[in-house]
Amino acid sequence: MAKNTGKDPGPSVKDPKLYEDLRDEGNSKEKAARIANAAANSSRSKVGSKGGQSGSYEDWTVDDLRKRAGEIGIDGRSSMKKDELVEALRDH
Repeated sequence: MAKNTGKDPGPSVKDPKLYEDLRDEGNSKEKAARIANAAANSSRSKVGSKGGQSGSYEDWTVDDLRKRAGEIGIDGRSSMKKDELVEALRDH
């Protein structure tokens, strides 16, 4: 059961209920807002199937992982080991 925080996520979030459910699951604010807005713009069942296929992060080089982490603004990436970079990218 989702807990009600009583906080309005703001006008930029199109599906506040889904946003709060995702936050309760431990997702970041950014990720929860991105998923909630994508779900509001199409059917929820289609959100998970959107996007292309990319290789597993385990197949990437550390330099490529750091570059991608930099593109999306992950702090501390320069001192992270490969497994830490992979985890940070997946959790973003």
